[in-house]
Amino acid sequence: MSSDPGTPSHFPVKMRPEILALPAYKQGSAAPTGFKLSSNENPFDPLPGVLEAVDAATRQLHRYPNAAAPEITARLAKEWGVETDEVIVAAGSVALLVQFALAAAGHGDEVVYSWRSFEVYPWMTVLPGATAVPVPNTPDHRHDLVAMAAAVTDRTRLVIVNSPNNPTSTIVTKAEFETFMGAVPDDLLVILDEAYAEFITDPDAVNGRELVRRYPNLVILRTFSKAYGLAGLRIGYGIGPAPILGAARTTIMPLSLTDHAQVAAIASLDRSAELQERVANIAARREVVWQALLEQGWDVPRPHGNFVWFPTGERTAEALEVFRAHDIIARAYLPDGVRLTIGEEESVENVLAAAEEIARLIG
Repeated sequence: MSSDPGTPSHFPVKMRPEILALPAYKQGSAAPTGFKLSSNENPFDPLPGVLEAVDAATRQLHRYPNAAAPEITARLAKEWGVETDEVIVAAGSVALLVQFALAAAGHGDEVVYSWRSFEVYPWMTVLPGATAVPVPNTPDHRHDLVAMAAAVTDRTRLVIVNSPNNPTSTIVTKAEFETFMGAVPDDLLVILDEAYAEFITDPDAVNGRELVRRYPNLVILRTFSKAYGLAGLRIGYGIGPAPILGAARTTIMPLSLTDHAQVAAIASLDRSAELQERVANIAARREVVWQALLEQGWDVPRPHGNFVWFPTGERTAEALEVFRAHDIIARAYLPDGVRLTIGEEESVENVLAAAEEIARLIG
């Protein structure tokens, strides 16, 4: 008998075979030394006031968190100009993606998304028993929204648009998204995943803030993990029609959103000027890196998130080792490429030295 307990035929109890066959989500590798540029984390410390707010919340650890999140919900409703029932807050935008998948799709249903894109999309599709319909990116590593709209059938229950796209850092334009929304049924749930929206500087990019209440089937997702630097606390939110958000609330993991995350998010929103300064700093560093890569001969898509995509193809594993040799921990997406976060200023020299070596390697 096989000693592998993870295969469906030898698992000790009866479980769903599609779950047993699903690889677990893996986060970016840690970096005991060098620069960890594998997780799209913000290189800056938390904004002023955040640590003090979290410390105060720590004094209430013997109490359950306020699962309704009234203060942060009200604050976000004010920020977006909507009612509180048009805001949903959860333990990260990943949690929200799972909630919407559970609420919208089941056995026999389909979920459409671009690929390659966020690794959670295929994983979250399997959880409710739905079928993934990945639509290949365009040759320039962007969403093919025309093909995505064409992939919609009467079995499709959810479509996800990711802009900037993780891991390729490309955007969907306003015009492209408007055409797409006009092409899909208005009773089909569409999620615009904007986890990295704060880093966008292109005025032609789709912007969820301009789409509030425009479509009856659209939910906009944002997170405090990236630009706001609260990755360790897990808090994200969605803006959309109240009935859709109400359905998603029924699938939430109870008490998963901590008070620490809620007060940290409010404190971060209080520091919008400092936030914009940090975001501009990262965006400027991203442009410097991208221009240097072009000068090295790289055909790298213009980045719009806080990360850059290296289309290294079959040489991806080798490229990862070159980065590691230069004290850079990057994220490999076999067999397509490498994603690299824009991190500390001190990391840029190492990144460009490694990239130049890889460019010579893959010729």
